Formats: sequence, C-alpha cells, structure tokens
Amino acid sequence: MRFRAADVAHALDALLVGPHSERFDVMVDGVSYDSRALVRGQMFVAVRGDRDGHDYVADAARNGASLALVDHHVDASIPQLVVGDTVAALGQLAKHARQHLFVSLGDRVVGITGSVGKTSTKDFVRAALATHFPAVAASTKSLNNDIGVPVTILNAPDDTSVLVLEMGMRGFGEIERLCALARPTVGVITKIGHAHTERVGGIDGVVRAKAELFDNLPVHGVAVVNADDPYAGALARHAPGDVCTFGFDARADVRGRVIDVERSGHVRLDVSWHGMAGEVLVPAPGGHMASNALGAVAVALTLGVPFHSALHGVADAHLSPDRMQWQVAHSGARVLNDAYNANPTSMEAALCTLAEVPGGRRIAVLGIMAELNDAEAHHLHIASVAASLEIEIMAVDTSLYGVPAQSIEQVATRLAGTSDDCVILVKGSRIAGLERLVHQLS
Repeated sequence: MRFRAADVAHALDALLVGPHSERFDVMVDGVSYDSRALVRGQMFVAVRGDRDGHDYVADAARNGASLALVDHHVDASIPQLVVGDTVAALGQLAKHARQHLFVSLGDRVVGITGSVGKTSTKDFVRAALATHFPAVAASTKSLNNDIGVPVTILNAPDDTSVLVLEMGMRGFGEIERLCALARPTVGVITKIGHAHTERVGGIDGVVRAKAELFDNLPVHGVAVVNADDPYAGALARHAPGDVCTFGFDARADVRGRVIDVERSGHVRLDVSWHGMAGEVLVPAPGGHMASNALGAVAVALTLGVPFHSALHGVADAHLSPDRMQWQVAHSGARVLNDAYNANPTSMEAALCTLAEVPGGRRIAVLGIMAELNDAEAHHLHIASVAASLEIEIMAVDTSLYGVPAQSIEQVATRLAGTSDDCVILVKGSRIAGLERLVHQLS
C-alpha cells in the first residue's frame, strides 16, 4: 500500500522530522519491522523487544527505507515519524488504512483463528479465493499478532479485493483488539484444542478467547464453524449473523467424505454443498489438513466463489514451510516436516498421519509443547498415543515425554543410519526450533 509521509503523520497525529525539506512528500510503499528484510521504499517500524529497533534505523535507511516510525528522533538519514508507542501507532495506521484507503476491498475481510491449522487454512483460503478474485492479499508465514496483522494490512496492494488474516491468541482480549483494526466480515475458527491453556485457565478459556472473533463480526457477517469440533455449538452461539459449517459430520453445510488415503497420507475427498458434489485431492497429508481444506471451501463459498472453482483452488494450494511437508533425508528415509509449531491437538493428528503412512520403522522426533497448563500430563498423553500407534519417540531437549532428552546433534547422528523404509515425523513448539534438525537431515 502506498501513502505519503504527511498523510501518515496526519492519521497518527505524529511529529514528522528529518533532514529533508521535502519530507512531507516522501512516498511509502508498505512497512517492515526487520531492517534486514526491508524492501526499498517501505517504512521501517522501530519495535522495542528483545532488541530495540531504534538501533537499526540507520541500517534500514541504508537498505532503502523511505521513512521510519520511532518513539524518539534518532540519528539517521531518513525522515522519521515520532509517536509515543510504535506498535500502537502501527495498529492505528492499519485501522485507518482498512477504513479509508482500500478502494476495491469492500467488506471482504476474512479472519482466521483456532488452536491448530490457522496458517494452513489461510493458505487454502487464499488459493480458493484466487480462482475468482483478481487480487487476494494474505498473511505471510504466521503474522498473526499486534504487529503481524497491521503489517499484513499495510503491505496489501492498493487494489486488494479480498484480505485474509490470521489472528493469534495468547490471552483474553487479543483477538478482539485485532478485530477492532481489521474489521473482518467472515470469521473462521478451525478447531479448539489445548494451546496457550496456561494463559487462559484451561480449555474453556480457549473457547472464550477464540470466540472473540465471532463476537466482533458484523450482523451481516458469516461465522464459519468446524462441525466436527466438540465446541462447535458453543462457538456458533457467539455469531451475530449467519453460520456456515464444514466438516465430516453429515449435518455440515460443506461436507467431506474420505474416498481414499494415498500412500503419502494425502486425502482424496468427495465434497458436497447444497446438492453439488466434487472431488479434491488435498495437497498436504493428514485428515486434519483435509478438515482445513473443507473450511477453506466454506469461506470461498460465502464470498461467492463458484463451488468447483473453490475445489480447484484448494487442490492447487501451496502451504507455508515446515507444515506437514514430505522431504527425503540423506539416508533415504522420508521426513514429515511439521516443525513449525505444536500443541497436544496438532501433535496427536500428526502422529495419526504418520501411523497411516506405509513404512517399516516409524519415528517421531518431538520437541516441547509450550504454554500448557498441565504440561507433564499432556506430554505423557502424547507419549501414550505414540506407543499405541507403535511409533518410537526421540525427544529433543525435554524429558517430559518420558524418554531421555537428546540434543539435535545427537538425534541427527542417530537418524543418519536409518534406512529408506523409515518414516520420521519432526514436530515441536516454535521455541524448540526443530527446523534445524530437518535442515541437517535433508
């Protein structure tokens, strides 16, 4: 999105300072909070975190930033907008852009949350919508918080016709706050599970926190609900308007039926909706990915995408890295890379997928599942699930699974001798960083 520095200053009631007399006419094309990944012409947002972004304004200027958003003037060669809180100002600017600057967007904003499957569902939704709409903008990677959502909005092209946003939750009020700036008109809750439970007091708190998405939809909006989720009814009651359900339940509006599961774990579905039916091969392994694909079809249909176009889009979707992706190890073993994140719900689904894939020896390399209110019980439950499926566990940097903790290097050494009939799942929470192991293996 392009805007003038003077217009940003006006929207934020900010002081515009800098070395150039023509600074008010400086044009900005999107935003970045990482000086290394910044694209020439973007505004650099100096965020205070583990590192202070103000220390990198000069680097951003050298890398082509046209403007910086700061909480105090720094010594750098580009104009700067001085505000009290850069993260709050970023959200304020995104809210202004959502309300006033998108000409072709209208009310087509999709918000996606859930304990599992947000990013994969977003990828499926984007692909399904792209078969019908000329310009679909969506979150990159998993930008789903107070920084990521505004960045996604402000980096969307001016001619965006549909905006697809992930909305993460680590506590109460966070999704409500994101909805206030993004104003979604279609909301999707993928599935409720044990994620961030220590922050919201257990699973009932997760339901309440996720339901904030539906609470904040307009009366003409649509709530898209997973009919297979035990909490579907409780979630649907938060919808102020229409509800569209998806899943394998016979009562779902968008209903899937498994036709076949391929050797790779990819699921072929028969999908039906209002008397129409068609087949789709889900381009990621696992029944949980098939569920996410059905959710994406439901979203597309609520926004007017023809039924068969939605199926074709889902079939052609490309998923974000480190999510249920097959790779081949140097040893010839097959590696199911799901290293990006983990909680008990997604972990169990991934183990079940591994168990269904043909192979001789099955190994799950697991990292810690973070932010659980009863961590020991949840990890031991996953260990028991693995045992029941005859899957061997190797645990990285944690003993919570009831097996000795090993380093990434130790696990890589042990796996170097596996044969080509071995299948290996790699999965853990973000803090485990198990993508490092995948890189070593493949």
